[in-house]
Amino acid sequence: MRPDPNATWPVASPQDLAPVRAALSHALTAAGAPTAERLRLLAEMSAHLSAGLDQTAVHQVSVHPGPSGSDTGNRDPRLTVRCVAQPADRLAWERTVACRDPQAGLRAAITATASDLDAAPVRADRDIAELLARLDEQSELIRSHRDELHHTNQGVLALHAELDTAAKEQRRLLAAERAAHAQAEEARRRLLFLTDASAALAASLSHDAIINALQDLLVPAYASAAQVWLPDDAEVPGGRRHRAADTGPDAVEIRKPAPLRLPLTARRTTIGVLSLVPSGESFAADDITMLRELAHRTAVALDNALRYERHRDTAETLQRAQLTDLPDTRTTLLAARYLPATRGLNIGGDWYDAFTLPDGSVTLVVGDVTGHGLRAAVMMGQLRTALRAYAVAGDGPGTLLSKLHAFIHHLDQELYATAVVARIQPGEPTITWAAAGHPPPLLRSPNERVRLLEEKSGPMLGLPLERPFDEHTAPFPPGSTFLLYTDGLVERRADGIDLGIERLGRALGGIDAAALSHDLDKVADLLLTPMLADNEGEDDVCLLLCHAP
Repeated sequence: MRPDPNATWPVASPQDLAPVRAALSHALTAAGAPTAERLRLLAEMSAHLSAGLDQTAVHQVSVHPGPSGSDTGNRDPRLTVRCVAQPADRLAWERTVACRDPQAGLRAAITATASDLDAAPVRADRDIAELLARLDEQSELIRSHRDELHHTNQGVLALHAELDTAAKEQRRLLAAERAAHAQAEEARRRLLFLTDASAALAASLSHDAIINALQDLLVPAYASAAQVWLPDDAEVPGGRRHRAADTGPDAVEIRKPAPLRLPLTARRTTIGVLSLVPSGESFAADDITMLRELAHRTAVALDNALRYERHRDTAETLQRAQLTDLPDTRTTLLAARYLPATRGLNIGGDWYDAFTLPDGSVTLVVGDVTGHGLRAAVMMGQLRTALRAYAVAGDGPGTLLSKLHAFIHHLDQELYATAVVARIQPGEPTITWAAAGHPPPLLRSPNERVRLLEEKSGPMLGLPLERPFDEHTAPFPPGSTFLLYTDGLVERRADGIDLGIERLGRALGGIDAAALSHDLDKVADLLLTPMLADNEGEDDVCLLLCHAP
């Protein structure tokens, strides 16, 4: 079947479809259309015409170079095949394929010969074989890609598994790190608690204060109740000690957790027991370890406090036993005060003494042995006794200090002391004194004028110096007042000793003259009150007043 000059073929029956299909195949091949596009167009056209040939309409199949009417904007070389239904001349089907040379396709369609059409089935078979080969290639490629995708998926799954395992391990490590951090923080908190507790326990040398501080630390932070037991022992000041702290209700509980009892051991000796009732069912293992260490530190603090209290009681008893009553003389009024330090061991080497000699003279002494504690109190007693013994010979204050200086060298080369010795002779309105490194005395005259007796003083007793102690004499008429004291009364860290002596002089000058003659003990208290207002309690205070009525 040859087309008309416009390359148009009528198709009225199935017999007309085969030659038209062969002519179109020849034209599309000449135009250089791709094999797959040729076969697709021919198959679609055959399907369309086969469905419409059982109707009365006749189709005109034509070939046109260029794009279809609906695709005029596409400038690529194309070949368009149309099926128009007759007699209505209605476009029923249209397809466009890309090709190399649409005009060559048109010419081939117009000039197709019978041999060209006969070769079309062979060519179609070859195209189909080529297409099937390409499909096989594509199938193989698809299979290869499918295998590759499968391997990729397996790798992705393995990677996901590894990532999941890594994430689980990371979560485990993070949880372990958090747990370790929590443990470290808990250990730091316990260590900080022990540090603060040690400071609190070491801040006092009173065993009652230490027990109270311990209970404040433990209840309710670590225990619902805390008890400290010290055994019946004559060496424990006040005998047996028991202190308890409890945060629970007053009503008796039906069931309480078992208490933890820890021995209080110091110097390889158990001095008591610490009993703790847990807030919950029991104490944690780490808490028990910490509480054992706290019990050890508490035992050391309590042992130090109990030893201190025993030494303090012994030293204070010894010192007060040596501070005898003042003598009752007809020529002078005497008053004295001794206040131990409120810090430290509370006992030092300060002392005062006043005694009369067979000739009626009155000897006044105020001294200060360096150091504190029992040793200082014992040394003070020895010096006091030695001076009394030397005074029986009737020597003056300077000679007494020289003998006392030699006695100290013989007694202990590391012992030092300061002292002032004064003597009042009966019937003589004067006072004689000598000083050994001691703060100068104060003398108030009857006209209320206060004088600092700062004449040359000798060296401290016990220093490796061989120098005489000069004696000095001052008027001491009736109405005069002589004041001896130790540095604890006047010396302050911030102000020094000179300002303190000035304050004491002003206080002495402000005393009413009548009080000096009628109540010298009250005068002693009046002097101490302003002077001790800023006293830090780190040193003993000693004061000796002598008034000529």
